[in-house]
Amino acid sequence: MIMYFAATGKQPFYDRDYDELLVLDICKGIRPEINEPKAPKCYIDLMKRCWDLNMNNRPNAIEIEELINVFYDAYISDESDVTSVEKVQQYREIKEQIKEAEEYRKAEEHLSSIENESTTDSQSKCVSHLLNSYTEGLPKYNSNDDCLDCEI
Repeated sequence: MIMYFAATGKQPFYDRDYDELLVLDICKGIRPEINEPKAPKCYIDLMKRCWDLNMNNRPNAIEIEELINVFYDAYISDESDVTSVEKVQQYREIKEQIKEAEEYRKAEEHLSSIENESTTDSQSKCVSHLLNSYTEGLPKYNSNDDCLDCEI
């Protein structure tokens, strides 16, 4: 969800009440919608992998770090620094995705400032309370060890 906020500047599910119905929807696989031009495709693909309902399909911390480093290297690199043809092509694609997303965001910011619209629903509030009665039938994991692939 941090990646979603970084990509959009909005809280996930900003247009919904933060209640037990949202919790159940998330457990059933509902994820925030993201406007594809708003972020690079490579970033969105990584974010969606992190959201996978099956935790075995999610990348671990090392893989996330490696991919983010690839994104960063692609963005700042000069093609003359890259030796393999495949890497040059990959870097070009990533750099183009980043450029398109930046252009889209700049245009959207300009329109938003003109329209001066508010995107936060006054009903959307974060409230802490027990959800045991709503989550009893959901799958349980044996231990936290199932979720940890490496030690940080």
